[in-house]
Amino acid sequence: MTTTLLTEDQQALVETTLDFAQDHLAPRALDWDRDKHFPVDVLRKAAGLGLGGVYVREECGGSGLSRADGVLVFESLASGCPSIAGYLSIHNMVAWMIDRYGADTQRERWLPRLCAMEDLASYCLTEPGAGSDAAALTTRAVRDRDEYVLTGVKQFISGAGASQVYVVMARTGGTGADGVSAFIVDKDDPGLTFGPNERKMGWNAQPTRQVVLDGVRLPADRLLGREGEGFRIAMNGLNGGRLGIAACSLGGARSALDRSLVHLADREAFGARLLDAQALRFRLADMATELAAARALVQQAAQALDRGDPQAPYLCAMAKRFATDTGYSVADRALQLHGGYGYLSEYGIEKIVRDLRVHQILEGTNEIMRVIVARGLTEALG
Repeated sequence: MTTTLLTEDQQALVETTLDFAQDHLAPRALDWDRDKHFPVDVLRKAAGLGLGGVYVREECGGSGLSRADGVLVFESLASGCPSIAGYLSIHNMVAWMIDRYGADTQRERWLPRLCAMEDLASYCLTEPGAGSDAAALTTRAVRDRDEYVLTGVKQFISGAGASQVYVVMARTGGTGADGVSAFIVDKDDPGLTFGPNERKMGWNAQPTRQVVLDGVRLPADRLLGREGEGFRIAMNGLNGGRLGIAACSLGGARSALDRSLVHLADREAFGARLLDAQALRFRLADMATELAAARALVQQAAQALDRGDPQAPYLCAMAKRFATDTGYSVADRALQLHGGYGYLSEYGIEKIVRDLRVHQILEGTNEIMRVIVARGLTEALG
């Protein structure tokens, strides 16, 4: 990652986060992937560096960083383990949503423990029958005097079962986006259960489960924002979440590229180092150039989100699509450059490929990102 255009504070942030990733994530990432182990103790160490509340205001225990700072954090973390960095991005998305839309009592209750990662957080939008068409969700929240009763199932929820806090989107009104509201659900609320841990291609160092709400009764003060605002809250959370996942793709791919450089320098064929073969050097040059272009687009989108630019959702979608496609492509080419060794688990390249593949799906599939970008291009035409 180039640091020539970063401020001194940002350079220090990158160095600190890279050190953490190399000391605490990279040495154990393969074991966590193999054993499907979720290292909560390591997440709490990350919280000691302020990484549990990256965007949360300082008054509630957060770091108060910008989105432009945040993408540097998640790229650096993903160099050690994209799966853990990806979960941290999601946790921080939920914490930001509560900080941005929560009442003071909600912020005071939930955020200090989230920022310390004494409590972990999950984002609950997707359902078995409502993925890309999220506004079609069917989980219901029925008002009963001073309470809401939630019933439904959420699918593909990162951290489910381990997390204590769940921001759940549920229908309080009619069909469509305007009928959706957001709620803060606690793991200990009666009626909340979880499906089995899904068997996945990648992201094995964090659990993925269904979240089942069977008549979960919540006091009315668990409503986040106002009734009917839930879909807007969810989408605004995803703008930042897409940047976090884009940055994680950059970090994982950069790690794969760095490993390829070392591998080609160490290997010989036909009497010369592989690194001296012009065809392979051209491949490396293309990979580095594409990552640099993706990083610039992610940073542009992050800066737009920081300044409240109306085009920020369009740019976030564009950055997410390009960075996750690029990251996966670079990692896949890195595996090819390793030859048979890239296919062996012990070299770590195949894990990066598996982890980065899901980035093209979550936080909105890349096909949906194209829909958002196309809409932004054509809205001015009427």
